[in-house]
Amino acid sequence: MIRSELIAKIAEENPHLFQRDVEKIVNTIFEEIIEAMARGDRVELRGFGAFSVKKRDARTGRNPRTGTSVAVDEKHVPFFKTGKLLRDRLNGGEE
Repeated sequence: MIRSELIAKIAEENPHLFQRDVEKIVNTIFEEIIEAMARGDRVELRGFGAFSVKKRDARTGRNPRTGTSVAVDEKHVPFFKTGKLLRDRLNGGEE
């Protein structure tokens, strides 16, 4: 499912809302998650999962083509940990 499909599904299930309003809501939610993660905060959606940022230390990597050593800078990467409810549903638990 892509963002536009999510917006269409929510608008379909909530006929009292205009699609443009649903789009604003969805975009605001995603933007708030992104901003929180950019600040280094953790975003938890109970039952669904938690978004966080993990730090990857600088290291020495290898160029697979030439085999030469390459310095890889420190970086921060997004991380998602599934919640128990989502994990259970994916593994045949409660519907």
